[in-house]
Amino acid sequence: MPDTNPHLPLAGIRVLDLSRILAGPTCAMVLGDLGAEVIKVEHPQRGDDTRDWGLAVGSTQTAYFNSVNRNKQSVTVDLQSEQGRRIARDLIRQSDVVIQNFKFGGAEKLGLGYEALRAEQPDLIYCSISGYDRTGSEAARPGYDLVVQGEAGLMALNGEADQPPLKFGVAAVDLFTGMYAAQGVLAALVERNRTGKGRHIEMALFDCGLMLTAYYGLEALVSGTDPARCGNAHPSIVPYGVFDAEDGPLVITVGNNSQFARFCQDVIQRPDLAADERFGTNINRSANRHDLLPEIRHELGKRKRQDLLERLHQANIPCGEVSTLLGALTSARAREAGLVTMQPHAEAGSTPVLTPPYRFDGERMPIRRPPPALGDATAHVLQTLLNIAPPQLEELRASGVI
Repeated sequence: MPDTNPHLPLAGIRVLDLSRILAGPTCAMVLGDLGAEVIKVEHPQRGDDTRDWGLAVGSTQTAYFNSVNRNKQSVTVDLQSEQGRRIARDLIRQSDVVIQNFKFGGAEKLGLGYEALRAEQPDLIYCSISGYDRTGSEAARPGYDLVVQGEAGLMALNGEADQPPLKFGVAAVDLFTGMYAAQGVLAALVERNRTGKGRHIEMALFDCGLMLTAYYGLEALVSGTDPARCGNAHPSIVPYGVFDAEDGPLVITVGNNSQFARFCQDVIQRPDLAADERFGTNINRSANRHDLLPEIRHELGKRKRQDLLERLHQANIPCGEVSTLLGALTSARAREAGLVTMQPHAEAGSTPVLTPPYRFDGERMPIRRPPPALGDATAHVLQTLLNIAPPQLEELRASGVI
């Protein structure tokens, strides 16, 4: 049965996750984090592709897979078999939401397309995730995060001006597409409460990638030119970016003229820079950054990072250390917020899992289920939802359907 805990916003909602890799699973995980029961359908032998990506955790999980599959159950079904497709359709009848990212036309070939399903289940909310506009000339093209980062102009924004275009450190297009898709599903659930009708939500990686260009995208359209890559600097605010202290990097963000005066006077003891008319306003500082920044870097490079951070805090100038990834995950800040947990694992003993970022009424949404081992809930789900008896389950297992 779906979770009915009244403290969970999506309690009572069941999601069938037919997707794989990153964007679709992210969408399903968000819904699971918010309280929905999520059933992840996977191939009986190989499972989701990401079970074979990155660092292994036991025999059927990886850190990559675990990052987007908490709060789910895994059911293994071979959708290439007629019996498997029948099981999938029966599970859909028991579900409120379906998420899929099959290749273009793949769901329809399996009899799992939206039009076929809504005829029988008009209140179904169905989310399709693809690489490109499903009504356009590129509908059949497969979508890959790195390709879309290049095509959407994101790589052209990233990196230093004198270096080649650079991809984001994580698969940002996939992750944002998953979040956008979850927003669409939530909106459709609200509407269904009002109308009783479902929706077909269609999300494309390229569409979401282009949205990520945000203010840079509009500036390019307004100016008719491509913005220059600025690396860790800001294109229009100075000083604003990553700077090197004597013993390591830190972030300094001087957002207005009064902050700049305090920065010069109280942090780097260079009041002459604040008094220089070339640097008196941000517009002037930006225009004369090539004269100003070498002076600032020289002063910062003579001082210890912790001393600078203390001075910046005292001057009420936004700043922070540049941490390593492991350092950030194991920091007191992360511990206090409860952002990293150790979850039990049948083979590894335990494994780290990040917690949902959502808080409702002061309480963080819980990890009700750690990322699932392949097929961990197949028997339970098929017995409880579809009333398939144990002898039939054994037959299905023997034939490779589950």
